[in-house]
Amino acid sequence: MVFCIRRAYRSEQAGFRAGKFLTNPTKAGRGHVNNLRYRSSTRKKVSLLLMLRSSARILLLSQAASSSFITSSSPVSRLQSAQFRTSARTMSEMTPVFTKDACPPAGPYSQAIKANGQIFVSGQIPADVNGNLIEGNIGQKTEQCCKNIAAVLEAAGSSIQKTVKVNIFLTNMADFAEMNETYAKWFAHKPARSCVAVAQLPKGVPVEIEAIALQ
Repeated sequence: MVFCIRRAYRSEQAGFRAGKFLTNPTKAGRGHVNNLRYRSSTRKKVSLLLMLRSSARILLLSQAASSSFITSSSPVSRLQSAQFRTSARTMSEMTPVFTKDACPPAGPYSQAIKANGQIFVSGQIPADVNGNLIEGNIGQKTEQCCKNIAAVLEAAGSSIQKTVKVNIFLTNMADFAEMNETYAKWFAHKPARSCVAVAQLPKGVPVEIEAIALQ
């Protein structure tokens, strides 16, 4: 916008000089009168263009200042920057947990992950430290799942008493009562819990338990 105004201003100046020197201001008659009118009109146009150019500069400066303020000082911008820094820091602080005192992972996953002051324990199945499935009823198999969770949390520097959320998966809801009886012995502080029935679990086990605990 400033560029367009500048070009118009220069064109008017050129016209003014042409009118000034091509028409003899001392010549009497109609030519002299027309020349005076042209010069007066040109001055008004030049003044108007100068005012527009000043207004355009003020507008551009105002927009630049406003944009800078929004970018650097707005609460939204500061919040987004803080969230990005927190996310980057959290990602860099993710630590896998492994212990020989629990069932080894049966796939490409960790026994647990420590992140942001919490420990996310992968689903534990009723298998021993060698990965062999144990025999017994649903109560015994539930106990083995809980033992694995306790061992993983201890390796992570926490304990089963710091568990805040548990997810239980059963292939048969008829096992719910017996599973609960054993579960209550390990999670006496009653953390938040979900229990769902599923069609099938890895290695054909009847129960799997995962947990989230505080460090």
